[in-house]
Amino acid sequence: MIDTYTQALDFIHGRTKFKKIPTLKRMRRFLDELGAPDKRVRAIHIAGTNGKGSTLAFLRNILQQDGLTVGSFTSPFLIRFNERISVNGVPISDADITRLAQQVYPIVVKLDDELAEGGPTEFEIITAMMFSYFSEGHADIVLIEVGLGGLLDSTNVIIPKVSVITTIGWDHMHILGDTLPKIAYQKAGIIKDRVPVVVGKIPTEPLAVIKHVAEVKHSPIDILGTDFHVTDTGVTGWHQGFTFSAAKFPKISLQTSLIGDYQTDNAAVAIQAYRVYCQNQDLPVNQESIQRGISQTKWAGRFEKISEHPTVVIDGAHNISAVDEVVKLLDSDFHDKKITILMGILADKQADKMVEKMATVPNVSIVLTRFSGPGKRAAADPKKLEKIVDSKTGNGTVTAVFSDWQRATDTVYGQLSSDGILLITGSLYFISDVRKYLLSKSANCK
Repeated sequence: MIDTYTQALDFIHGRTKFKKIPTLKRMRRFLDELGAPDKRVRAIHIAGTNGKGSTLAFLRNILQQDGLTVGSFTSPFLIRFNERISVNGVPISDADITRLAQQVYPIVVKLDDELAEGGPTEFEIITAMMFSYFSEGHADIVLIEVGLGGLLDSTNVIIPKVSVITTIGWDHMHILGDTLPKIAYQKAGIIKDRVPVVVGKIPTEPLAVIKHVAEVKHSPIDILGTDFHVTDTGVTGWHQGFTFSAAKFPKISLQTSLIGDYQTDNAAVAIQAYRVYCQNQDLPVNQESIQRGISQTKWAGRFEKISEHPTVVIDGAHNISAVDEVVKLLDSDFHDKKITILMGILADKQADKMVEKMATVPNVSIVLTRFSGPGKRAAADPKKLEKIVDSKTGNGTVTAVFSDWQRATDTVYGQLSSDGILLITGSLYFISDVRKYLLSKSANCK
């Protein structure tokens, strides 16, 4: 039985993490047992290797400016589990988490007994809780972020009003495939018959896969760089300027506190998804909502400045594609700064390649550390990682190694010069720990 919030979380996190069968049949059966709540949810579905969360945040703020109540389903959480299901950016309550867990629990027990492959996984349970909650009418529109891939992701039971694919890059290759076209095929699995799809900046070969799937599904497709365009106009005072343009839509100037070329791409995808949604629902496209929504968007853990003096930034770059974008940002906008990068990386990522890529930034010092990974996922051993990286690069790329991330954080923070920058990155799980630690220290000092 589940009587408390803690018991609810124990129940959820105690479930197996991965499916034993590559199918959505179990998820469909699970939801049907709950009364098919997904069929009562109006949604926009968002997939992609990187940029899903930021695109969702931009889109949520634009829609809120139109006066809509916007639900969100995201992963992973940064501070508390409740963040995964939110309304207008506010996480749902402990009481709602407990109530929803109580609601799905008997169905999970039933399916454990009846299904040969076993009952629902952790993510399937969270997804079912999300659909159950929003089927109760808590939001006008729900923005649903894919957990992993797309084709076989538990969220892919939804028939959305718009599908979005932000980027295609290298991540989860052991599950999604060892080439970008294979990965793109999994992401394109969210495209539904005659449902429009908005696509971000994607390389030619994987883009061809997505275009083919859209053609087969008779789904109208809008592609960044072809059907809508973004032009960066520079960073000023930790704000990124850019313009957005599209056919039959005036060019507009915008500004966001989420800096980096990749964030303006995400913003452009969000704007186009908003336009497509409005057009298909016979709603007006409000230029002021776009401008205010973009300017007011914040997304914790995405090149987020959490300290001014000294400058400390955290970023959840957790794969090669994300690191590539951070490196571009550092090279273009912070080339005149001395940068210290503290990295904690999960062992099942391309940790050595991520460190090597960061090492290409001039005037950078890299410090490696270790943290407690989620569940059974271990963090990369910083000492072993240092040896691998240095043997490949032929020089001392890594300047220090700490087995304890709190000691590492305190040390590099204490050594940071007034004109330097500390970037903490490598994993969303790692920066979640560091963010809480640094903010609590800052609060205790006041």
